[in-house]
Amino acid sequence: MQPYRNLSGKSGVAAFEIGDDFVKVLFRDNPRVYVYSTPPIAIAKIEQMKGLALVGRGLATFISRNSDVRAGFS
Repeated sequence: MQPYRNLSGKSGVAAFEIGDDFVKVLFRDNPRVYVYSTPPIAIAKIEQMKGLALVGRGLATFISRNSDVRAGFS
């Protein structure tokens, strides 16, 4: 996993890993790694998550604002 840049300074995301059809996220307050993948999450949303992760801004907000993403982890 690579560290999340956290450009806002307020993100709950600590690190992430990107694959072809998934994004793994490690949150600061939880030692569990969450895997967001397709299916059940649409590939377009996985691609958005990849972009946010690479930029280092907005990933936690995106997850929290999209109920299908929030509920689609494993």
